[in-house]
Amino acid sequence: MILFPGFALASSQATDTGNPEVRKTVTPPVPEADSADIQKVFKEAGDISSLRSLLIQQNGKRITEKYFRNGAPGRAMNTKSASKSIISLLAGIAVDKGIIESVDDRISKYLPEYFESITDSAKHRITIKNLLTMQTGLETTSFYNYGAWVTSDDWVAYALNQPMDARPGGDMQYSTGTSHLLSVIITKASGMSTREFADRHLFEPMDIDAGGWDRDPKGYYMGGNNLALTPEAMMKLGQMVLNGGTWHGKRIISKEWLADSFKTYTRSNYNPYDYGYMWWNRKVAGYDTYFAWGYGGQYIFIIPELDGVVVMMSSLANASQDRGYKEPVFELLADHIIGGVLEKYPGTR
Repeated sequence: MILFPGFALASSQATDTGNPEVRKTVTPPVPEADSADIQKVFKEAGDISSLRSLLIQQNGKRITEKYFRNGAPGRAMNTKSASKSIISLLAGIAVDKGIIESVDDRISKYLPEYFESITDSAKHRITIKNLLTMQTGLETTSFYNYGAWVTSDDWVAYALNQPMDARPGGDMQYSTGTSHLLSVIITKASGMSTREFADRHLFEPMDIDAGGWDRDPKGYYMGGNNLALTPEAMMKLGQMVLNGGTWHGKRIISKEWLADSFKTYTRSNYNPYDYGYMWWNRKVAGYDTYFAWGYGGQYIFIIPELDGVVVMMSSLANASQDRGYKEPVFELLADHIIGGVLEKYPGTR
Protein backbone atom coordinates (compact mmCIF):
# COMPACT_ATOMS: atom_id res chain seq x y z
CA MET A 1 0.00 0.00 0.00
CA ILE A 2 1.33 3.46 -0.86
CA LEU A 3 0.84 5.76 2.09
CA PHE A 4 2.43 8.74 0.35
CA PRO A 5 5.12 9.14 -2.29
CA GLY A 6 8.34 7.53 -1.15
CA PHE A 7 6.69 5.32 1.48
CA ALA A 8 5.88 2.06 -0.29
CA LEU A 9 4.71 -0.94 1.72
CA ALA A 10 4.34 -4.30 0.08
CA SER A 11 1.69 -5.51 2.51
CA SER A 12 -0.07 -3.48 5.15
CA GLN A 13 -3.31 -3.31 7.04
CA ALA A 14 -2.55 0.00 8.74
CA THR A 15 -5.18 1.16 11.18
CA ASP A 16 -5.16 3.70 13.95
CA THR A 17 -5.11 3.05 17.68
CA GLY A 18 -8.12 4.93 18.92
CA ASN A 19 -9.94 2.10 20.70
CA PRO A 20 -9.33 1.30 24.37
CA GLU A 21 -8.16 -2.26 23.72
CA VAL A 22 -5.19 -1.01 21.76
CA ARG A 23 -4.42 1.83 24.16
CA LYS A 24 -3.94 -0.39 27.19
CA THR A 25 -0.67 -2.13 28.01
CA VAL A 26 -0.39 -5.45 26.18
CA THR A 27 0.95 -8.09 28.59
CA PRO A 28 1.77 -10.69 27.44
CA PRO A 29 2.41 -9.56 23.85
CA VAL A 30 -0.14 -10.36 21.18
CA PRO A 31 0.00 -14.03 20.14
CA GLU A 32 1.52 -13.34 16.71
CA ALA A 33 4.63 -11.84 18.33
CA ASP A 34 7.15 -14.35 19.63
CA SER A 35 7.40 -14.07 23.40
CA ALA A 36 11.12 -14.86 23.48
CA ASP A 37 11.82 -12.02 21.06
CA ILE A 38 9.73 -9.62 23.14
CA GLN A 39 11.46 -10.65 26.34
CA LYS A 40 14.82 -10.05 24.68
CA VAL A 41 13.67 -6.56 23.74
CA PHE A 42 12.61 -5.91 27.33
CA LYS A 43 15.95 -7.12 28.68
CA GLU A 44 18.01 -4.99 26.31
CA ALA A 45 15.74 -1.98 26.85
CA GLY A 46 16.02 -2.38 30.60
CA ASP A 47 19.79 -2.07 30.33
CA ILE A 48 19.42 1.47 28.95
CA SER A 49 19.37 3.28 32.26
CA SER A 50 17.74 6.45 30.90
CA LEU A 51 14.81 4.68 29.21
CA ARG A 52 11.36 5.16 30.77
CA SER A 53 8.92 3.87 28.13
CA LEU A 54 8.97 1.69 25.03
CA LEU A 55 6.01 1.19 22.67
CA ILE A 56 6.10 -0.92 19.51
CA GLN A 57 3.37 -0.96 16.90
CA GLN A 58 3.06 -2.68 13.52
CA ASN A 59 0.26 -2.82 10.95
CA GLY A 60 -1.56 -0.38 13.21
CA LYS A 61 -1.61 -2.91 16.06
CA ARG A 62 0.20 -2.64 19.35
CA ILE A 63 2.75 -5.41 19.62
CA THR A 64 3.85 -4.53 23.11
CA GLU A 65 4.73 -1.72 25.49
CA LYS A 66 6.84 -1.57 28.60
CA TYR A 67 7.59 1.06 31.24
CA PHE A 68 10.77 1.35 33.26
CA ARG A 69 11.89 3.26 36.37
CA ASN A 70 8.59 4.91 37.28
CA GLY A 71 7.53 5.46 33.68
CA ALA A 72 3.76 5.20 33.17
CA PRO A 73 1.32 5.19 30.23
CA GLY A 74 -0.42 8.44 31.21
CA ARG A 75 2.64 10.33 32.39
CA ALA A 76 3.47 13.24 30.10
CA MET A 77 7.18 13.90 29.65
CA ASN A 78 9.12 16.75 28.11
CA THR A 79 9.63 15.76 24.48
CA LYS A 80 12.51 18.25 24.15
CA SER A 81 13.43 18.74 20.48
CA ALA A 82 11.10 15.99 19.29
CA SER A 83 8.57 18.83 19.44
CA LYS A 84 10.34 20.34 16.41
CA SER A 85 8.78 17.56 14.34
CA ILE A 86 5.39 18.53 15.75
CA ILE A 87 6.00 22.18 14.86
CA SER A 88 6.71 20.91 11.32
CA LEU A 89 3.33 19.15 11.30
CA LEU A 90 1.63 22.36 12.45
CA ALA A 91 3.39 24.33 9.71
CA GLY A 92 2.16 21.75 7.20
CA ILE A 93 -1.41 22.09 8.42
CA ALA A 94 -1.10 25.87 8.11
CA VAL A 95 0.13 25.50 4.52
CA ASP A 96 -2.60 22.98 3.71
CA LYS A 97 -5.23 25.45 4.93
CA GLY A 98 -3.70 28.42 3.13
CA ILE A 99 -2.90 30.17 6.40
CA ILE A 100 0.73 30.13 5.29
CA GLU A 101 0.64 30.60 1.54
CA SER A 102 3.83 28.75 0.61
CA VAL A 103 7.05 27.37 2.04
CA ASP A 104 8.76 29.71 -0.41
CA ASP A 105 7.33 32.76 1.37
CA ARG A 106 9.96 34.96 2.92
CA ILE A 107 9.61 35.13 6.68
CA SER A 108 9.74 38.92 6.56
CA LYS A 109 6.17 38.72 5.22
CA TYR A 110 5.01 37.37 8.58
CA LEU A 111 7.42 39.27 10.84
CA PRO A 112 7.47 42.75 9.26
CA GLU A 113 8.01 44.63 12.52
CA TYR A 114 11.24 42.74 13.13
CA PHE A 115 12.58 43.31 9.64
CA GLU A 116 12.11 47.08 9.63
CA SER A 117 15.53 47.48 11.23
CA ILE A 118 17.29 44.59 9.45
CA THR A 119 19.50 45.78 6.62
CA ASP A 120 21.24 42.49 5.77
CA SER A 121 19.78 41.45 2.41
CA ALA A 122 20.58 37.79 3.09
CA LYS A 123 18.27 37.79 6.10
CA HIS A 124 15.50 39.21 3.93
CA ARG A 125 15.85 36.15 1.68
CA ILE A 126 15.16 33.63 4.47
CA THR A 127 12.06 31.55 3.69
CA ILE A 128 9.67 29.31 5.59
CA LYS A 129 11.40 26.34 3.93
CA ASN A 130 14.76 27.54 5.26
CA LEU A 131 13.28 27.45 8.77
CA LEU A 132 11.92 23.93 8.26
CA THR A 133 15.25 22.59 7.03
CA MET A 134 17.46 24.58 9.45
CA GLN A 135 19.10 26.33 6.52
CA THR A 136 18.54 29.97 7.48
CA GLY A 137 22.26 30.66 7.63
CA LEU A 138 21.80 32.38 10.99
CA GLU A 139 24.20 31.50 13.77
CA THR A 140 22.62 28.97 16.10
CA THR A 141 20.81 29.89 19.30
CA SER A 142 21.33 26.34 20.57
CA PHE A 143 24.42 24.82 22.22
CA TYR A 144 26.75 27.61 23.43
CA ASN A 145 24.14 30.32 22.70
CA TYR A 146 21.13 28.64 24.27
CA GLY A 147 21.39 30.21 27.72
CA ALA A 148 21.74 33.74 26.35
CA TRP A 149 18.83 33.19 23.97
CA VAL A 150 16.33 31.88 26.55
CA THR A 151 17.21 34.63 29.04
CA SER A 152 16.77 37.39 26.44
CA ASP A 153 13.69 39.61 26.51
CA ASP A 154 12.74 38.91 22.89
CA TRP A 155 13.53 35.50 21.46
CA VAL A 156 12.53 36.48 17.93
CA ALA A 157 14.77 39.53 17.85
CA TYR A 158 17.66 37.60 19.38
CA ALA A 159 17.41 34.85 16.74
CA LEU A 160 17.13 37.27 13.83
CA ASN A 161 19.98 39.44 15.11
CA GLN A 162 22.44 36.56 15.01
CA PRO A 163 25.20 36.94 12.42
CA MET A 164 24.96 35.00 9.17
CA ASP A 165 27.21 31.92 9.28
CA ALA A 166 26.10 30.71 5.85
CA ARG A 167 23.82 31.71 3.01
CA PRO A 168 20.08 30.91 3.25
CA GLY A 169 19.58 27.44 1.81
CA GLY A 170 23.20 26.50 2.47
CA ASP A 171 24.72 24.52 5.32
CA MET A 172 22.55 23.31 8.20
CA GLN A 173 22.58 25.51 11.29
CA TYR A 174 20.61 23.55 13.90
CA SER A 175 18.89 26.08 16.15
CA THR A 176 15.87 26.12 18.43
CA GLY A 177 15.60 29.83 17.71
CA THR A 178 14.86 28.87 14.11
CA SER A 179 12.06 26.47 15.04
CA HIS A 180 10.70 29.08 17.45
CA LEU A 181 10.33 31.51 14.54
CA LEU A 182 7.95 28.97 12.96
CA SER A 183 5.81 28.95 16.09
CA VAL A 184 5.61 32.74 16.07
CA ILE A 185 4.73 32.76 12.36
CA ILE A 186 1.97 30.18 12.93
CA THR A 187 0.56 32.41 15.68
CA LYS A 188 0.70 35.57 13.59
CA ALA A 189 -0.66 33.96 10.43
CA SER A 190 -3.50 32.08 12.12
CA GLY A 191 -4.53 34.73 14.63
CA MET A 192 -4.42 32.23 17.48
CA SER A 193 -1.69 30.94 19.75
CA THR A 194 0.36 27.98 18.56
CA ARG A 195 -1.17 25.90 21.33
CA GLU A 196 -4.71 26.83 20.34
CA PHE A 197 -3.86 26.07 16.71
CA ALA A 198 -2.35 22.71 17.70
CA ASP A 199 -5.32 21.81 19.89
CA ARG A 200 -7.83 22.69 17.20
CA HIS A 201 -6.16 21.12 14.19
CA LEU A 202 -3.91 18.34 15.55
CA PHE A 203 -4.36 17.33 19.16
CA GLU A 204 -8.14 17.43 19.62
CA PRO A 205 -8.91 15.57 16.36
CA MET A 206 -6.55 12.85 17.57
CA ASP A 207 -7.82 12.79 21.17
CA ILE A 208 -4.47 14.02 22.50
CA ASP A 209 -4.35 16.01 25.71
CA ALA A 210 -1.03 17.82 25.59
CA GLY A 211 0.72 18.65 28.84
CA GLY A 212 2.80 21.69 29.70
CA TRP A 213 4.33 23.86 27.01
CA ASP A 214 6.74 26.70 27.75
CA ARG A 215 6.26 30.21 26.39
CA ASP A 216 8.73 32.97 25.63
CA PRO A 217 8.75 36.40 27.37
CA LYS A 218 6.35 37.75 24.71
CA GLY A 219 3.89 34.93 25.31
CA TYR A 220 4.60 32.85 22.18
CA TYR A 221 4.64 29.09 22.69
CA MET A 222 8.11 27.67 22.37
CA GLY A 223 8.68 26.32 18.91
CA GLY A 224 10.81 23.23 19.12
CA ASN A 225 11.29 22.46 22.80
CA ASN A 226 9.60 21.86 26.14
CA LEU A 227 6.25 20.44 25.03
CA ALA A 228 5.05 17.60 27.28
CA LEU A 229 3.30 14.57 25.76
CA THR A 230 2.52 11.05 26.92
CA PRO A 231 4.08 8.02 25.19
CA GLU A 232 0.62 7.20 23.82
CA ALA A 233 0.33 10.66 22.27
CA MET A 234 3.72 10.19 20.65
CA MET A 235 2.57 6.84 19.24
CA LYS A 236 -0.63 8.35 17.86
CA LEU A 237 1.36 11.05 16.06
CA GLY A 238 3.74 8.49 14.60
CA GLN A 239 0.91 6.26 13.43
CA MET A 240 -0.94 9.21 11.89
CA VAL A 241 2.17 10.08 9.90
CA LEU A 242 2.63 6.45 8.82
CA ASN A 243 -1.05 6.39 7.80
CA GLY A 244 -0.22 9.13 5.31
CA GLY A 245 -1.75 11.93 7.39
CA THR A 246 -5.10 10.43 8.42
CA TRP A 247 -6.52 9.44 11.80
CA HIS A 248 -9.82 7.60 12.28
CA GLY A 249 -10.46 8.30 8.62
CA LYS A 250 -10.06 12.05 9.11
CA ARG A 251 -7.45 13.94 7.13
CA ILE A 252 -5.10 15.69 9.57
CA ILE A 253 -2.36 16.72 7.18
CA SER A 254 -1.81 16.23 3.46
CA LYS A 255 0.20 13.31 2.17
CA GLU A 256 1.99 15.78 -0.09
CA TRP A 257 3.31 17.70 2.91
CA LEU A 258 4.53 14.48 4.50
CA ALA A 259 6.25 13.41 1.29
CA ASP A 260 8.09 16.73 1.22
CA SER A 261 8.86 16.48 4.94
CA PHE A 262 10.70 13.19 4.56
CA LYS A 263 12.93 14.21 1.71
CA THR A 264 16.55 14.94 2.59
CA TYR A 265 17.55 18.59 2.23
CA THR A 266 20.64 18.74 4.41
CA ARG A 267 22.75 16.76 6.85
CA SER A 268 23.87 17.36 10.41
CA ASN A 269 27.48 18.27 11.11
CA TYR A 270 27.25 16.54 14.50
CA ASN A 271 25.71 13.11 13.80
CA PRO A 272 25.21 10.67 10.92
CA TYR A 273 21.62 11.74 10.23
CA ASP A 274 19.94 13.45 7.28
CA TYR A 275 17.27 16.12 7.71
CA GLY A 276 13.94 16.91 6.12
CA TYR A 277 11.28 19.30 7.42
CA MET A 278 12.37 18.93 11.05
CA TRP A 279 12.31 15.12 10.80
CA TRP A 280 15.56 13.15 10.83
CA ASN A 281 16.29 10.06 8.75
CA ARG A 282 18.91 7.36 8.47
CA LYS A 283 19.22 3.69 7.55
CA VAL A 284 18.68 1.37 10.50
CA ALA A 285 19.28 -2.35 9.95
CA GLY A 286 19.01 -1.67 6.23
CA TYR A 287 15.63 0.11 6.42
CA ASP A 288 14.86 3.78 5.80
CA THR A 289 13.91 5.11 9.22
CA TYR A 290 12.42 8.54 9.89
CA PHE A 291 12.34 9.98 13.38
CA ALA A 292 11.54 12.79 15.73
CA TRP A 293 14.37 13.17 18.23
CA GLY A 294 14.58 15.04 21.50
CA TYR A 295 17.52 15.56 23.84
CA GLY A 296 18.02 12.71 26.28
CA GLY A 297 16.22 10.07 24.23
CA GLN A 298 12.72 11.18 23.20
CA TYR A 299 11.97 9.36 19.95
CA ILE A 300 9.24 8.56 17.46
CA PHE A 301 10.68 6.09 14.93
CA ILE A 302 8.79 5.36 11.70
CA ILE A 303 9.89 2.38 9.59
CA PRO A 304 7.60 2.46 6.54
CA GLU A 305 8.79 -0.72 4.81
CA LEU A 306 7.93 -2.72 7.93
CA ASP A 307 4.80 -0.66 8.71
CA GLY A 308 6.26 -0.03 12.15
CA VAL A 309 6.21 2.77 14.69
CA VAL A 310 8.39 2.72 17.80
CA VAL A 311 8.25 5.25 20.63
CA MET A 312 10.92 5.64 23.29
CA MET A 313 10.89 8.25 26.04
CA SER A 314 13.72 8.77 28.48
CA SER A 315 15.00 10.81 31.39
CA LEU A 316 18.66 11.59 31.93
CA ALA A 317 19.82 11.45 35.52
CA ASN A 318 23.47 12.39 35.06
CA ALA A 319 26.09 13.57 32.59
CA SER A 320 27.34 10.07 31.82
CA GLN A 321 23.92 9.13 30.46
CA ASP A 322 24.02 12.27 28.31
CA ARG A 323 27.16 11.03 26.59
CA GLY A 324 25.97 7.51 26.00
CA TYR A 325 22.25 7.14 25.39
CA LYS A 326 22.11 7.34 21.57
CA GLU A 327 24.15 4.29 20.55
CA PRO A 328 22.29 1.84 22.85
CA VAL A 329 18.95 3.17 21.57
CA PHE A 330 19.88 2.56 17.95
CA GLU A 331 21.38 -0.84 18.76
CA LEU A 332 18.14 -1.81 20.49
CA LEU A 333 16.14 -0.59 17.52
CA ALA A 334 18.30 -2.31 14.90
CA ASP A 335 19.17 -5.61 16.55
CA HIS A 336 16.16 -6.43 18.67
CA ILE A 337 13.13 -4.40 17.57
CA ILE A 338 13.60 -4.36 13.80
CA GLY A 339 15.70 -7.51 13.54
CA GLY A 340 14.08 -9.42 16.39
CA VAL A 341 10.41 -8.41 16.18
CA LEU A 342 9.25 -6.30 13.22
CA GLU A 343 10.89 -8.42 10.53
CA LYS A 344 9.29 -11.56 11.95
CA TYR A 345 5.76 -10.25 12.49
CA PRO A 346 3.20 -11.76 10.05
CA GLY A 347 2.11 -9.57 7.17
CA THR A 348 5.01 -7.14 7.14
CA ARG A 349 6.20 -7.96 3.64
